[in-house]
Amino acid sequence: MTLPSWITAQLVVNVVVNLLMVHVVLVMCAYLVMAERKISAYIQDRIGPNRVGFDFGLPFLAFLKGCLGLGQPLADGVKFILKEDFTPSRVDKVLFTLAPIIIIVPALIGFVVIPWGGVWNCPDIHVPLIHATIKGGPVHVAGAHVGIGIVYLLAVASLGVYGVTLGGWASNNKYSFLGGLRATAQMLSYEIPMGLALLSVLLVYGSVAPDSIVRHQATSGWGVLAQPLAAVIFFIAIMAEGNRAPFDNAEAEQELVGGYHTEYSAMRFALFFLAEYAHLVTSSAFLVLLFFGGYHLPLIPGLSPDDVGFLAVIAKMVVYLTKVILVVCFMMVVRWTIPRLRYDQVMAMAWQFVIPVALVQVVAVSVMVYLGRTSTLEMGVVNVGLFVLTWLASPLIPKTTSNHKLPLYGSRFSPVPGERVLTQSSEAMALEDRPMQGSLPA
Repeated sequence: MTLPSWITAQLVVNVVVNLLMVHVVLVMCAYLVMAERKISAYIQDRIGPNRVGFDFGLPFLAFLKGCLGLGQPLADGVKFILKEDFTPSRVDKVLFTLAPIIIIVPALIGFVVIPWGGVWNCPDIHVPLIHATIKGGPVHVAGAHVGIGIVYLLAVASLGVYGVTLGGWASNNKYSFLGGLRATAQMLSYEIPMGLALLSVLLVYGSVAPDSIVRHQATSGWGVLAQPLAAVIFFIAIMAEGNRAPFDNAEAEQELVGGYHTEYSAMRFALFFLAEYAHLVTSSAFLVLLFFGGYHLPLIPGLSPDDVGFLAVIAKMVVYLTKVILVVCFMMVVRWTIPRLRYDQVMAMAWQFVIPVALVQVVAVSVMVYLGRTSTLEMGVVNVGLFVLTWLASPLIPKTTSNHKLPLYGSRFSPVPGERVLTQSSEAMALEDRPMQGSLPA
C-alpha cells in the first residue's frame, strides 16, 4: 500500500514529540508547584510538603506512604477537581468560562517549535497493519519544524494576556478588573524590551530558525557569554510577561485580594495556575534556546548538532529539560528573595530604564555587526562596557513619580493644630523590655 506523500518521517516525529512533550510539560507544571513550595520553605526555614505519598490510604500500598511528599501534586489536583465550581450570578458567563481556556491554550502550544533533540537520522518506518513503509532520513526532533519559529513563539506568547484581561473584566469585580488592566499595561510595556533584546541576539545569529540558533551557539559560543546584558533584559521581560514576582502586580493579594482570578474556583482557577507554570516552562525554554545553547553542552560528546543518533537525541532532550528546570528554579528563588515592586515602580522601571538600555544595546550590536566584529569575546567586551556605562549613567536618568505621601490630617505625623498626639502605651508591660519585671505590681 502506498501512503500519501504528506505522510513523512518528519510528520510522524512531530506528532510523537507533541504527544510526549505536552505530557512532560503538564507533569513538570505539577511538580514545579511542589518545587516552589519546597524552595519557599527552605528560604523561610520551614520544611514544606513532605507527607503525601502514593498509598491512597490502601494497606497494600503502605510502602509508598510518605514518599518524600511526591504525591502532593496529585492530592492538589484531586482537590481542585472535587471542589465546587462556583459561578457568581452577575458575571459574563460566556467570557468567564472562556478566559481560563484562552490563557491555557497559548501556554501549551508555545513549546512546539523548541528543538528539544536537534536532528535525528530516522530509519525507515514500517507500518505492519497496512504493509507500508515511510521513508526515513534526517528529521528535526520538535513539535513542528518551522523556519520562523522565533516569530511563532513571540506571537503565541503575546496571546496569554487576553485570558487575563477577559477573566478580570468578565468577573464583574473591581479588583479583578484592576488586575486585568495591570496585566495588560505591564505586557505592553515589557514586550518592547523583550523584542529589542531578541533583536540584538538575532542580528548576530542571522536566523530565526531555532535549530540554526543552537548550531551558531555550538560553534561560536553561548549567547549569554556574548551578550549578557541582553540576557538579563530578556530574563526581566519574561518574568514581567508571566506576572512572576517581583512583577506579580496583576494578582497582588495585599492590594487586589487575588487579582484577575479572585472570583474563580475549582478547575477554572486551576487552569490559571497551570497556565502560569506552563508559561514559565515555555519562556525558560525560549531563554535557554537564545542564550544557553539549547541542548548543547561544550566538551561533552553526543551533544553536538552533528550527533544524530537516537541515544544522542535522548541525551539532548534530557540536557535541554534540565536547563529549563534550573532556570525555573532560579525564577522561584528570585520570587522568594526580592519583594514585590509597586505598580508605578514596575512601569517606571520599564519606560525609564529597561527600554532605554535595550535600545542602546540594539544600536551597539548593530554597529558591531556592521563592522563584522561579532566574535564572542568582542561582543562580551562591548556588553560589559554597556553595563558599566549604564551603571554610571543611572543617577542621571530622571526619576519622576506621582506617588507622593499625602499628610493625613489628625494623624500622628500631621496632628490638628494645638493638639498633642500620644501614641505611647500607658501599660507597664508594654513599656518594660524585661517581661518578668513588667508583670510585677508597681
